[in-house]
Amino acid sequence: MKGKKRTKLFRLFQRKAVKIWGIELAAVIAFAYATLLNAIPDNIYVHETTKDFHLPLPVVFTEVKKETKAAAGNISSYRDGDIRDVDVTQQNLTYHGKLFGLIPVKEVTAQVREPVFVVPGGTPVGIYVKTDGVLVIGTGKITGKSGEVESPAENLVKSGDYIQQVNGETIETKEQLIDIIGNCGGRKVILKILREGSLIEVAVHPVESDQGTYKIGLWVRDDLAGIGTLTYVTENQEYGALGHGVSDADTGVMLNLKDGVLYESSIIGIVKGESGTPGELTGVINYTREGRLGDIEKNTQAGIYGIMEEMPEGRKAEYPIGFKQEIRQGEAEIITSVDNQTDTYAINITEVDYHEDEEYKEIMFEVTDERLLEKTGGIVQGMSGSPIIQNGKIVGAVTHVFIQNSKKGYGIFIEDMLKNNS
Repeated sequence: MKGKKRTKLFRLFQRKAVKIWGIELAAVIAFAYATLLNAIPDNIYVHETTKDFHLPLPVVFTEVKKETKAAAGNISSYRDGDIRDVDVTQQNLTYHGKLFGLIPVKEVTAQVREPVFVVPGGTPVGIYVKTDGVLVIGTGKITGKSGEVESPAENLVKSGDYIQQVNGETIETKEQLIDIIGNCGGRKVILKILREGSLIEVAVHPVESDQGTYKIGLWVRDDLAGIGTLTYVTENQEYGALGHGVSDADTGVMLNLKDGVLYESSIIGIVKGESGTPGELTGVINYTREGRLGDIEKNTQAGIYGIMEEMPEGRKAEYPIGFKQEIRQGEAEIITSVDNQTDTYAINITEVDYHEDEEYKEIMFEVTDERLLEKTGGIVQGMSGSPIIQNGKIVGAVTHVFIQNSKKGYGIFIEDMLKNNS
């Protein structure tokens, strides 16, 4: 009797164990499937000469649909030493991905692109930008004429706001803002502010300070300067640099650009990166007319862009761009300058994320070149924009350093930099 009971309990245990095992197996399969889907990009570019593409996955991609439509304007292409306008039609392809060539997993859309060749950068550049309006860094306190401490702008104006008008008058500099408020006679001022893409109006009552001037208690900025690295120049002298946007160091807000200038720059010092402390390149900017390289016309999440006044001396567009699906884990190089001499340094690409986030940390890599490790400790601030080269193609640009490990860094796909400049 006891034996039968034990057998019954054992069988019950077996059934429950099988059920639990089945649930766990299903969860593992679901996770593996989701991981596989995430490893396959939704959209890609392919070269017109080679429309096939492959990923380091057990997935076979087969072209199933072709569509041609008119594009919105011309694009320039470099081929055989000449610049020419290519056909304004745009060809899109659709591929079906099958696991082991048998099980459908995902559909990928591809846009056919003409070959693009660029001059690789790697040289340090000085960046000077003017904000579109006066950027608010924060609010402050004012000691009034009576000795009372007041904060007239607190809870009305926020860090990251752009003041574009005061009492209907357009302002471009902090000096204009200070002058109008200083001469308001104590009457309220109406600030027109750009806040998170929307224009609003705010009324602020200035306070007469103990120095006899009227103030509203704001810390502001109207320009910014820094050092970065040039990424590429096209044959028609369009450039891209940094691989990320120019942001205010205090607020973290990406600067609303009015205009800017790219200058020559020289590296004068290196602070080596250590665990928990990012290093940096320190440099001087040549603000002379002779040191001017070109205008800064766009500031985007993927970098800064403009037109070079002339092509880099003695260099031509010899590097083709490589699309994201061409990047492989393994050996690669970065081109950068840490001692005023542009050179290539060995890195190892450890991960490629096809689903970019807003910070464009799509390529993960580690510096393996002992020369660079000796000089800088790895990736440091100021190297942002250094082009990443693999298999003779420019595939990306350095964007961020790992705070806890300066040997490691992130990069952006070169196709995303080019796309943001289109």
